[in-house]
Amino acid sequence: MNIIPKPLKVLPAQGKLDLSNVSKVNIDERLNECQTLISEVFKTRAADGVTIDIKYDSSLKEEGYRLKIATDGIEISASTARGAIWAIQSLRVAGKLDVSGADHKVKCCVIEDEPNYGWRGVLIDEARHFYGIDFIKKIIDLMGMHKLNVLHWHLTDDQGWRIEIKKYPLLTEIGSKRSQSNINGWRGIDGDGIPHSGYYTQEQIKEVVAYALERGISILPEIDMPAHFAAAFAAYPWLACRDIKCEVPWYFGGKVPLSQGIKDWNRTACIGNPETMQFVYDVIDEVCELFPYPFYHIGGDEVPTEEWKKCPKCNELMKREGLKGVNEMHAWFNNKIQSYLKGKGKRLIGWNEVLMGSNLDRTVIAQYWVPITDKNVVKHIKLGGDVIISKHRNFYFDFAYAVYPLRNTYEFTPYISGIKPKHREHVLGVEGAVWTEWIPDAYKLEFLLFPRMGALAEAGWSSGKKDYKEFVSRVRDFEPILDAFDVNYAEEEICIVKSGLMRKARIQKNFFYGDQDIELKENAAIKERKGKRRKDR
Repeated sequence: MNIIPKPLKVLPAQGKLDLSNVSKVNIDERLNECQTLISEVFKTRAADGVTIDIKYDSSLKEEGYRLKIATDGIEISASTARGAIWAIQSLRVAGKLDVSGADHKVKCCVIEDEPNYGWRGVLIDEARHFYGIDFIKKIIDLMGMHKLNVLHWHLTDDQGWRIEIKKYPLLTEIGSKRSQSNINGWRGIDGDGIPHSGYYTQEQIKEVVAYALERGISILPEIDMPAHFAAAFAAYPWLACRDIKCEVPWYFGGKVPLSQGIKDWNRTACIGNPETMQFVYDVIDEVCELFPYPFYHIGGDEVPTEEWKKCPKCNELMKREGLKGVNEMHAWFNNKIQSYLKGKGKRLIGWNEVLMGSNLDRTVIAQYWVPITDKNVVKHIKLGGDVIISKHRNFYFDFAYAVYPLRNTYEFTPYISGIKPKHREHVLGVEGAVWTEWIPDAYKLEFLLFPRMGALAEAGWSSGKKDYKEFVSRVRDFEPILDAFDVNYAEEEICIVKSGLMRKARIQKNFFYGDQDIELKENAAIKERKGKRRKDR
């Protein structure tokens, strides 16, 4: 089957079946949660056509399925609704059911399929740039077709607070707005002069969560703490070690404040203050009511600890708890949050910087992003801790294709940077990240995410021998589906053709200082030449 991700096993049979000729679908009530997707995929029914039977089979793994396509009908077997959903998505992609005028006939066969990893995620950062409910639903639709099952929703950071917290209304009244946005890369010091704002109400969050669950996708919220907290400080200055009035930062990173003499720009929450800790618990209470997924991400990375060393309340905390330095203090904070979340049936996830304190609760999950070996991650795994892999050069999708080509993602193996095959049970899965400091709109985000999403799906779902050329052929075959969803994907000349050293160096230089959109502009010119136009650009 010419689909992404590649199924585990396909047994060919004689004949073809026209998927536009489906008239009836029978669903075992134990799998009835796939009803919404069935109605969406087979929204038009033939008057007198074939039947799809969706049956419960307890012998199949949680997300596994068996799909039998014959000339007289289709049989889907699964032990969970999610397994049935993935089988339906296989039919959808194979028959190009979203592509108007396509041949919806598929070859008869039996597919036996299951994922290699249970965690197959995509991070969308809406703290830096806000895109809105229609776009996030579009991403969910496309994730489903790739059998990705976790949307990691990065909703707060220094540059914006994007989720309504009813007990603290200033988080969105003040924290969701900034005066402008930094431009021209990590070494750029200019702003665009355009105010940026936006947030999701709790009702909108519920709508998105329900929409995702109907498509087999869980949503993981990330509410950054104790660092990347500047938007919260703008709303409630007393959360910091020093109560200083500030605005939501418009800049990304330290180049602007260092060049303009802006002080106190990189701070952390005062965890020695009981009122700050109560704020954290209050936020967790409201967020957990919105997201049923049994995991909760707090970021926990890049914590500037200098203020903790000087703060009387934080020093009193260290003395009272017998903490030896700021690393143990950070671990104490993570342990308190983990304990609180455990009472709600959830586990804490943080970026691998959360592992620095030796006193850390090892039920905390680390998201391993740094490109180099992190000895703390290796130690964490040896002590029984779990990790999610988001290695920088493989899964950071905000970088140019000339710098991190598509092949990097497709050929990923988890057994790098100190993770050995014997540690497999502690590798929960993989996740691609789209950080949006320099991605002001959906047009650019889609360009950087597609077809990388396909390579990510292969890394998380498919097992067995890799064949990059064969994968590329399936990428090409998937393009009409992306066209049907009006996706501004990267053309083959940009994402697949190998870049020369001079071009790679030029584009990488511009990523840090200059025109970050070189590839985007080249891609637009290629689409223009091919007669492809995006409707909503």
